[in-house]
Amino acid sequence: MSRYNPKSAEPRWQAVWRERKTFAADSAPADAPSCYVLEMFPYPSGRIHMGHVRNYTMGDVIARYKRARGFAVLHPMGWDAFGMPAENAAFERKVHPRAWTLDNIAAMRAQLQQLGLAIDWSRELATCEPDYYGQEQALFLDLLEAGLVYRKESAVNWDPVDMTVLANEQVIDGRGWRSGALVERRKLSQWFFRITDFAEDLLTGLETQDRWPDKVKLMQANWIGRSAGLRFRFNIATGGTIEVFTTRPDTLFGASFCAVAADHPLAEALAADNAALAAFIAQCRQSGTATADLETAEKLGFDTGLTVEHPLAPGWRLPVYVANFVLMDYGTGAIFGCPAHDQRDLDFARKYGLPVKAVVVPEGAAADFAVEDEAYTGPGRLANSDFLNGLSVEDAKAAVIARAEAEGWGRAQTTFRLRDWGVSRQRYWGTPIPVVHCTACGVVPVPHSELPVVLPEDVTFDVPGNPLDRHPTWKHRTCPRCGGPAQRETDTLDTFVDSSWYFIRFASQPADRPFDRAEAARWLPVDQYIGGIEHAILHLLYARFFTRALQRIGKIDAAEPFAGLFTQGMVCHETYKALDGRWVEPGAVDRIEGGEAVERETGLAVTVGRAEKMSKSKKNTVDPSAIVAQYGADAARWFILSDSPPDRDLLWSDAGIEGAWRFSQRVWRVIAETWPRVAAAQPDVGSSDLRRATHKAIATVTANIEALHFNKAVAHLYEFVSALADAAGRGDADGALREALPVLAQLVAPMMPHLAEEAWALMGQPGLVADAPWPVADAALLQDAQVTIAVQVNGKLRDTLDVAPDLDRAALEALAMQSEKVQRLLGGGTPKRVIVVPNRLVNLVL
Repeated sequence: MSRYNPKSAEPRWQAVWRERKTFAADSAPADAPSCYVLEMFPYPSGRIHMGHVRNYTMGDVIARYKRARGFAVLHPMGWDAFGMPAENAAFERKVHPRAWTLDNIAAMRAQLQQLGLAIDWSRELATCEPDYYGQEQALFLDLLEAGLVYRKESAVNWDPVDMTVLANEQVIDGRGWRSGALVERRKLSQWFFRITDFAEDLLTGLETQDRWPDKVKLMQANWIGRSAGLRFRFNIATGGTIEVFTTRPDTLFGASFCAVAADHPLAEALAADNAALAAFIAQCRQSGTATADLETAEKLGFDTGLTVEHPLAPGWRLPVYVANFVLMDYGTGAIFGCPAHDQRDLDFARKYGLPVKAVVVPEGAAADFAVEDEAYTGPGRLANSDFLNGLSVEDAKAAVIARAEAEGWGRAQTTFRLRDWGVSRQRYWGTPIPVVHCTACGVVPVPHSELPVVLPEDVTFDVPGNPLDRHPTWKHRTCPRCGGPAQRETDTLDTFVDSSWYFIRFASQPADRPFDRAEAARWLPVDQYIGGIEHAILHLLYARFFTRALQRIGKIDAAEPFAGLFTQGMVCHETYKALDGRWVEPGAVDRIEGGEAVERETGLAVTVGRAEKMSKSKKNTVDPSAIVAQYGADAARWFILSDSPPDRDLLWSDAGIEGAWRFSQRVWRVIAETWPRVAAAQPDVGSSDLRRATHKAIATVTANIEALHFNKAVAHLYEFVSALADAAGRGDADGALREALPVLAQLVAPMMPHLAEEAWALMGQPGLVADAPWPVADAALLQDAQVTIAVQVNGKLRDTLDVAPDLDRAALEALAMQSEKVQRLLGGGTPKRVIVVPNRLVNLVL
């Protein structure tokens, strides 16, 4: 029996593709339609994992398929190479971040290349290289000049372990997304992108993204958070005003207090003469600024002693608090509290003994409806609200806004939950912000001619903090405007800036500018983008903003960066724990008789846990390099595509990868052992069952790849190979097999490209299968030779007929009437009516 050797074939075909530059985007004819396939580029952690294998294999199937369909395909690879892990490694291992990063890139590149991915490696980039981040600095300066970048003092999330600022999106359950440390609130001068200028456009633009998952669009819409409401002012009894924005003006008659943020100018002014208030404000700054953290934190307040006048009820005064759950960057930094209809306000009111008055009553509720421990936020009618009584919530909102505008104390306003993107990070391993601070001129941009501003190599990581601050010479320079002494900005850019435009640099990489507009227009937007749903808000929202910002300043044509988005599921594996509580790697576990799991080294039983996402912490990872070494890249690719729908989690199993390897051997045997017999056969030009199976396979695999249903394409290929093996085993249908075997090689080529090339060469087919045009199904062969028709009498099945497809109604009726079973039921009579559904049924109504 013939045997396929992946250890020999895979590196050999990878060398051929590399030497011929098979997958270079520029190798296609100039008039070929373009297709840009991109997976989210990886962070160079040092090793690829099975999640990478799944992600990049999916993209590779699309890229190879589109290339076979005649498209010029751009399928690049790069490295999201800046970030804290490299600095942490420098601190812990005494190695420079650049050396650590480049070593990791080299290791991961080699691993990815083992998979035989159809990648244009000539466009490889790393965001830590000056030729990339220098162009990013140029874009920063362009956006700064256009007013889309600014600097201000702001309350920020401070990670005390990583010692850097975090965006709200990078704070998870009150902790830094990388370090896990409890986040503090600090006030620092920071650089911001004006993402809020695009809030409405970012929201409405989601409506055009018809090839994005609905879940992602909903997550972004909720994060942008468009709200319509009332902006109004409270008059302070002793003089002055407090401005408030609310989305619930209908609840004003339920107000029991007014609260301002700890950073509100009123709070800071009062704290100047009040040590207790100053201490409370300092306490507030020990928490983060993310909304989710404020929802779960204990609600604390400080009574200022001030009161404000209720705008709808003269003589009614509300106490003014400084509260830890109010943020200066949201709305106006001040709220009115309606405890009955907002849970935060209710928690606050119960703590400080404030009134709780229900002003929205559910339909059918008793007249004495009251709120106890849970705020009522549902629909209803207004009560205890003067002129609003009896109105619906929406009508009451409109009535209050109309009165506020008529009386001049407020106005309708639309606001967004989205805040401007703070991009300053107090770390070394990132893109230097290209400005200097001059004592005479203030903030001065670095001239374009002096870019890139390159990170110094001679930095130390012996103590925490930003090495750029401690560098003896790098930050000192002369002002480009006046020539006087100045200091470089020592903050670097958030790494999400690097990933907000890398897809444009992949498409066009001139040395003298970030990208060529015409060349970028050829490829953008990305036709198919693939990555995890965990990036739904951070990366995807920032990339959408950045593309729009570049469009606004005339750098690019596209507004949306990614036309199609696919979010793949995770790769999971059982977890194993030893008796002493240690996590045990899958490779160190054996199954013994009866299915019990034991640790190979000790022979002791291990507890088998549920399947979870592969992670280093639980040691339930599988090394892709070991799998490739044992089974070959094609088997790994095949299994990763075959076991479950690509948007769902995949359970990795030894049985699954072994089954994929066995199938690859079966494909090889069918071709290698059958081709010598059929190579000289005359082609079958008829409509035999095998020819129909071949053309159905073409149509089905094509449709499933187009729909990204890779597992369904794989399932049909299993069926097709079985049909070919059966025909080959019978020793007949040589002409149909002569046509079918090269088709099989082409259909499996996107999934198992090395095996396909080996088979293609064995069959003496011209060139590479990677260059061969995709097979086209003959529509005439897609119909079955026969279809089964149900024959019913009064709706009950009485017989079936095997007939030619698309037989006309009259013929079907005649055949049904000739059925002996039907004739017995008719007893010589005729039906009152005959219902015919072509290719499905005939129903005779008696």
